[in-house]
Amino acid sequence: MIVQNLVASLPSAYVAEPRVHLGTYYEFGSSLGDEERIEPVAESSDLKIGRGIASATIAPPTPSIAVETEFPEEYAYEVLVFDVERDRRLVAAVEIVSPANKDRPVSRQLFVAKCANLLQKDVCVSIVDLVTIRSFNLYVDLLGLMRRQDPAFGREGPPTYAATCRKRMVNGKTRLETWSFPVAIGQPLPKIPLWLTDDQHVSLDLEPSYEETCRVLRIT
Repeated sequence: MIVQNLVASLPSAYVAEPRVHLGTYYEFGSSLGDEERIEPVAESSDLKIGRGIASATIAPPTPSIAVETEFPEEYAYEVLVFDVERDRRLVAAVEIVSPANKDRPVSRQLFVAKCANLLQKDVCVSIVDLVTIRSFNLYVDLLGLMRRQDPAFGREGPPTYAATCRKRMVNGKTRLETWSFPVAIGQPLPKIPLWLTDDQHVSLDLEPSYEETCRVLRIT
């Protein structure tokens, strides 16, 4: 598994942990339907007496709307790397793309937003995508969110790939650096860099660990 692979190569100050979150598919409507009624919330101003002291209970403000809805849950298959010597600071994340991550626009948007948020927090992000039933490239979408493009991948990119992204400061300016690898089904998977600090990285060999990871996490 990826965790076992990393344990053998990570310096002693770092630990790797798997995380899995299985959500439920939801879709958002763009407007309120007739059946989605706005329920008014009544205000109150009760007077309470306690130990001879009168105090007015201030009612909370009335919300603009109060409707039943569903929030889309994220499907996450990931391995997180923490720096134990820096209060378990998250330094790297390997995000394994599942079919659910590519199934719908909202799922793809959630995945890309999550990766962008991790990068913003100076976490190195590696994306591993061998899902063939959907042709979307989430690494290309991530770059698109930042109005950037990988010349080797173009506007759409291959459906299967691996990529590592990181943010760092160079001469007082923010720089995005990426390492991208197209993946052909049936061919050996690449080794990708996983950055722990600006100057320190480990090489993650995906070939011996990816299939076992998918088996354990039941990714098909």
